[in-house]
Amino acid sequence: MNILGTGIVFTRGQGMDSFERALQEGWRSPGIVPSPPSIHEERRAYLVEHRTLSDRELMKKVRRADKLSKMAVIAASEALRNSTGEDINRKKTGIIAATALGAHVTTFDFLDNILEYGEASVSPTTFSNSVHNAAASYISSVLGTEGPTLTVTDFFFSFHNALQLAQSWLLEKRCDYILAGVTEQYGSVQAYVHDTKLTAAPDGRIRPFNFNPTFQVPGEGSVFFLLSHKEADKALCEVHDVLVNTDGCDVLRGDLDVIDTDGLLADESHYLQTLSGEVPVASYTPLFGSIMSGSAFTCAAGVRMLEKQMIYASPVKENPHGLNIAAETRPGVIELLRCIRYNCYGNKAVIYLRKK
Repeated sequence: MNILGTGIVFTRGQGMDSFERALQEGWRSPGIVPSPPSIHEERRAYLVEHRTLSDRELMKKVRRADKLSKMAVIAASEALRNSTGEDINRKKTGIIAATALGAHVTTFDFLDNILEYGEASVSPTTFSNSVHNAAASYISSVLGTEGPTLTVTDFFFSFHNALQLAQSWLLEKRCDYILAGVTEQYGSVQAYVHDTKLTAAPDGRIRPFNFNPTFQVPGEGSVFFLLSHKEADKALCEVHDVLVNTDGCDVLRGDLDVIDTDGLLADESHYLQTLSGEVPVASYTPLFGSIMSGSAFTCAAGVRMLEKQMIYASPVKENPHGLNIAAETRPGVIELLRCIRYNCYGNKAVIYLRKK
């Protein structure tokens, strides 16, 4: 399954050029977000600024959409625009939007409106945007695609499930192309859960190689990929395999391991079991924040590294376990790259990306 294009919206901008600049520049302190009166400490989060969602041509088509759907529309459009000139007009193009928490911000807004105004007076627009499939529907409507549209939900492995579904659709020839990706939005209820169950990074810095204790900083954004079995000569790279719940089955060893350690697990020591001192390891979660479906952002970094044949330095280099981390940005021969994610049950998911 070939990746023909990638689009991204995240805290530091829109598009893969912005993401590559972030990979080159390294860590930046996250912004301060409003906290309820009961919280006396500052809250920090990696938020997408509204001026990033400024594409007039796209925004006028989704002016009633919520932020979650707007980020998804821009990222999916970027993936198509930045591909190697693919024309999906009159082609069967599927849409798969993966998410861990969905439109939870809009859903809680809708519930608050019911409590404040009553069932008969709430906004039908707010209700329609709270539906889980809204973001995928907006993408399909804006791009005018003709093909199946589906939303995949799972906490930590939603993106992996989306890639497996995309592979099935392509093998069954249901689609010529597929736009698959994730979209997540930061919200106050999510922040409360994070504050209650997890440890906020006191200086806003995720420490991906600590493993225990862990520190989280919430993030938001959207990443989409244009996938196909066709046009292999135009591919940025190949999704070689996607494995979920595969302890002991991921026998391939690549040229670089990229781990999704972001503080969303109280103990991330499972990652130590799967790393090898012979293979360099990196983590880029401090660039975009703690996101349950953040594997898509990690995958975007992997695509750019395979395309440019460049290993980017891990933005936070604290290394208490003496791992073979990627400590500096340098050219490198990368044929196979492994993206690793664990969930709260200790189950592992792996995405293998291979150079074309």
